[in-house]
Amino acid sequence: MKLLIKGGRIINPADNTDEVGDILIEDKVIAAIGQNLSADGAQVIDAAGLVVAPGLIDMHVHLREPGLEAKEDIVSGTRAAAAGGFTTVACMPNTKPVVDNSILVAGIIQRAQTEGVVNVKVIGALSKGLEGKELAEIGDMIQAGAVAISDDGGHLDSTRLLKTGLEYTGMFERPVITHSEDEELAGEGYMHEGSVSAMLGVKGRPAVAEDIAVARDIMLAEYANAPLHIAHVSSKGAVELIRQAKKRGVKVTAEATPHHLTLTDEELKTFNTAFKVNPPLRSAEHVEALIAGLKDGTIDMIATDHAPHAFEEKDVEFRYAPSGFAGLETALAVVLTELYHTGKLTLIEVIEKMSAAPARTFGLPGGVLKVGAPADVTIIDSEYKWTVDCIKFYTRGKHSPFEGRNLRGRSLITIVNGSIIMQNGEVLT
Repeated sequence: MKLLIKGGRIINPADNTDEVGDILIEDKVIAAIGQNLSADGAQVIDAAGLVVAPGLIDMHVHLREPGLEAKEDIVSGTRAAAAGGFTTVACMPNTKPVVDNSILVAGIIQRAQTEGVVNVKVIGALSKGLEGKELAEIGDMIQAGAVAISDDGGHLDSTRLLKTGLEYTGMFERPVITHSEDEELAGEGYMHEGSVSAMLGVKGRPAVAEDIAVARDIMLAEYANAPLHIAHVSSKGAVELIRQAKKRGVKVTAEATPHHLTLTDEELKTFNTAFKVNPPLRSAEHVEALIAGLKDGTIDMIATDHAPHAFEEKDVEFRYAPSGFAGLETALAVVLTELYHTGKLTLIEVIEKMSAAPARTFGLPGGVLKVGAPADVTIIDSEYKWTVDCIKFYTRGKHSPFEGRNLRGRSLITIVNGSIIMQNGEVLT
């Protein structure tokens, strides 16, 4: 199958390209990039006025399979990814059973190849059963295809185990991804500890709990000289710690989510459970620090932390609701609306943070538009205006803090391995 994308604004952060041109796709790869291209028998996509970018990559997704399919599964999760413009996602291991051995890693990869509609990468557990007591089968999982190791879903209390894990994963040049928040300090808090939590009379999770955990994790990575990736950074203190660590040459990278970059704890005055996340939405000064860190490269990428729950799980009193919500189908639009259209990020910076940087950091194919590269492409209308309606989501998670929001920009076409899998909001496979 041949696809010819004509007259689009090609944005390729890998070589700082931003120019109007054509892209020819053939045999699942990019065959040519240039002006006035033609190809006999090719399906032509008129991309005039649209942005042609490398397929978006999300390194922090909870597909919930195996064992938690009432929340999400590979089919629904990858369809949601396609609808949001993502061509590759990486799934976290906090499932039932936990993805802590090579058989489960291989099984998810195989199922994703047959049932998924986008590329799925697997992140294996650092500790057996996520119990924080004994290392999981890290080497076997990496040989089976795991791209990173993590006990995400909670903080790893054992400093000894994290040190050992970093030393071990460092031999494979694979990062450990940490959920950095000291649980003893955060306790049973439900939101950011600050003036809003005090006004509401709600127990808070202080930002210093994140700062202390990030400091520990960085020190261990520096000692082990091993790659560390810090998930969903939310505090200004953590941003500064990461910034200084990078200046020292520590092998540390970091991500921030669209919701931590655009929402504050003020939203929780409604006690809407869609706003309950972990780490929590913080105050405006933290949001400003995150955006500054994203801009200067301290924070390498944007990741969704897509964490869908069954409707009835979130439809309870705030304190009893699980943390997290579905993020794949709104992420690009939220970033475009709140960061690009407000002048905080350029379009090439948006694509860098949501495609090129994740690919480069985790050594994945994709994230680039060049001859011979995988034909994973997202075509974006940065001016498209729409209103979020969770009921129309492909994901099983029907809660979003952006429900009812008017957004500006979205992916119109998602191409994976040379095939159109989403067009005008409709997943075709």
